[in-house]
Amino acid sequence: MRTLVIVSFLLVVSAGMAAAADSGATGNDFFEKKVRPVLVANCYQCHSATAKELQGKLRLDTKDGIRKGGESGPALVPGKPEESLLIQAIQHLDGVEMPPKKKLPDAAIADLVKWVEMGAPDPRVGNTSTVGSKISKIDARKHWSFQPVKVIPPANKDTVWSRSEIDRYIVDGLQAKNLRPVADADRHTLIRRVYIDLIGLPPKPEEVEAFVTDQSPNAFEKVVDHLLGLPQFGERWGRHWLDVARYGESTGKERNVPYPYAWRYRDYVYDAFNSDKPYDQFIREQIAGDLLPAKNDAERNEHITATGFLAIGVKGLNERNREQYAMDVADEQIDVSTRAVMGLSVACARCHDHKFDPIPTTDYYALAGIFRSTEVLSGVKPGNNKTGYSGEFVSLVDLTKKSTADGDDRRDLAKLKGELKEAEVALAKTKDLIADAKKGNDKKGKAKGPAFRGIRAANAREEALVAELNGKVEELEKKVIPQGASVMGVKDADRLMNCKVNIRGEVKDLGPEVTRGYVSVLTVPQSPDINMKQSGRLQLAVWMTNKTNPLTARVMANRVWYHLFGSGIVGTVDNFGALSEPPTHPELLDYLAHRFSEQGWSVKKLIREIVLSRTYQLSSQHNENAYGVDPDNHYLWRMSRRRLDAEAIRDSMLAVSGKLDLQRPAGSLAQQVDGEVGRRAKTDALKREVTFRSAYLPLVRGMVPEFLGIFDVADPELVVGQRDVTTVATQALYMMNSPFVHDQAAEMAQRTVASASTDPARIDYAFRLAFARGADAKEQEVSHAFLTEYESSLDASKPSPSRRQEAWTKLCHSLLASGEFRYTY
Repeated sequence: MRTLVIVSFLLVVSAGMAAAADSGATGNDFFEKKVRPVLVANCYQCHSATAKELQGKLRLDTKDGIRKGGESGPALVPGKPEESLLIQAIQHLDGVEMPPKKKLPDAAIADLVKWVEMGAPDPRVGNTSTVGSKISKIDARKHWSFQPVKVIPPANKDTVWSRSEIDRYIVDGLQAKNLRPVADADRHTLIRRVYIDLIGLPPKPEEVEAFVTDQSPNAFEKVVDHLLGLPQFGERWGRHWLDVARYGESTGKERNVPYPYAWRYRDYVYDAFNSDKPYDQFIREQIAGDLLPAKNDAERNEHITATGFLAIGVKGLNERNREQYAMDVADEQIDVSTRAVMGLSVACARCHDHKFDPIPTTDYYALAGIFRSTEVLSGVKPGNNKTGYSGEFVSLVDLTKKSTADGDDRRDLAKLKGELKEAEVALAKTKDLIADAKKGNDKKGKAKGPAFRGIRAANAREEALVAELNGKVEELEKKVIPQGASVMGVKDADRLMNCKVNIRGEVKDLGPEVTRGYVSVLTVPQSPDINMKQSGRLQLAVWMTNKTNPLTARVMANRVWYHLFGSGIVGTVDNFGALSEPPTHPELLDYLAHRFSEQGWSVKKLIREIVLSRTYQLSSQHNENAYGVDPDNHYLWRMSRRRLDAEAIRDSMLAVSGKLDLQRPAGSLAQQVDGEVGRRAKTDALKREVTFRSAYLPLVRGMVPEFLGIFDVADPELVVGQRDVTTVATQALYMMNSPFVHDQAAEMAQRTVASASTDPARIDYAFRLAFARGADAKEQEVSHAFLTEYESSLDASKPSPSRRQEAWTKLCHSLLASGEFRYTY
């Protein structure tokens, strides 16, 4: 009697295990960002090929060395930090202390522990240790991604199978491998695919029926244009960008203080994708929105909010050394800016010249000067304060209020700002004189005795004047510019600076000063000179988005392709450097990059052209011959089967249950957390069941919603352009046992029963809800038998309608937990 129930369960679990795990990219990124710099700065001096005397016969500069260990045995046990000698040593346990003179900061120890818990992913290969790239810039510029974008028309001029230029590039690749594409996808499969890809939601049964019965030649084109115009498009594609922007709603690390206004940046991103804001403008606003001209107050507010991109990163509030804290913030900003926009891991050059790419340490500190000349207004600051909320925010203009200022007020404000700038310059000079005197620096003359006291008095006067003028400016600004909502953002710092090289990344071991500038290996004609009266962010943003920059358009075009096909033309979507995978279709990538920039940097136009290609519309059917030649489908002889991401799975369940709320919620649940997450703060609000889209769920670092975490949501501490796709038992167990999934199944069952008067029609409707297709004869038979047997297995004392409804709930639950629901084909 329970046979079908058991079979149903087994089908659910086996479907959950159908795809092989695909993880590693995030782990390698974590190593490069969090682990390698710590090893280089603190361990290589005694435990590397360059050590004067190899201590304990232990090398930590290679993967083999750290796994093999030294005289005491293996340095680590992947997945088990408590059994790893390396972790015991850095924690100064059992009489073993590494480094011997000073314990690592708590944040560094936590990162190493997390790394071992992850299985100690390590991209280092071979048995050699090279600190710094030795390749010349002339040779480096020959790397494919540093070459100018060049459009080479496809050799194939096919017009029979191909519907677009994209298809002809694909046919070129297929023919070179003696491959042929499979048949086109059927309409039920195609509409579900494009709905999930473009808006992250399944089509309604009536939408499927309308498309299937539409015989017009532009039927699919109409569907695509409809989806591109929906607000759900921006939420779907904006969420992809938030992965890259390492969006999180708290500082992370030991003192995990919430960011109550991070959500304003999130909403800005969604609105930008919905309005099809030109991508180059989108990037410029995030890097330097506060420095861009604005037509009105509304646009000004938008520009300011965009700079939240630089403010929402991880911050170690426990760091007492202000210089270390400032450098860590700048490092994080360099990493997100260069990897998100250009696919370059410039932050790896903090301690030494980049190990693989032609990025010298001086390039890193040229960028560091730009970001050290930038003040971050995130509402928090480091130090021993109880809540961390002692930093400042940026205030937007209140568009509901009119300025009460007159012409005299505006002239007075401009005059005061000029006086303030002069006073700030004078203050900077007196501070420099004092600093020089303390160091015994005679270059500017000795300042001791009465002279030194005079400088101190002048410094005090200038400090008082700056404070007075700041107060007057703030008061007059409130009159001229009505103060509105608070946002996270940045502005140019009062004191602009070039950065000195930090030898081995140590803030106390300084090398030569480096003038603010760009990544020198990239040839970008007509690059703007850094304005030394500003931070340089505006010029950096213009340089990044110059059409002649060989990386920016390529990287974004590849990101779009990845989200539509499951793999990029360049497989390493966040790395276009020396260790990048070469593009499978380099001419196609350059064609897309060129089209992207020449068509006004329109993301929607790029997506539209790709999904209207015949290549995108192929079926995922198997072909043994093609599989033998190209098992990983690099050459796209078919569409790859892809698992929905965490947000799409949750939203799809809410959609088919009829409970999805498509309205944008006000703010974020993270605003309801007061204090440090995981310590004094009450975090119940973060776990509240809600029915709005997953794009609006709170992403507090260290406390992402359970469902999202189980299904591989991006780590909000890292730049993640390509999520891991794992298959683990907890996913199948969650789908079977979660109250949330059960509740959606129960709601779906009620919709199903109410949809028709006969069971065959109801079964068909359930399948249309879940899979965008009707049930075939075998599925009708099995489903009907399941309903009957499950109902008869229940307590006979229950009313018959109740037992039947429960059976329907279990059937719907099986559909939601199936592989077909969680994948597109």
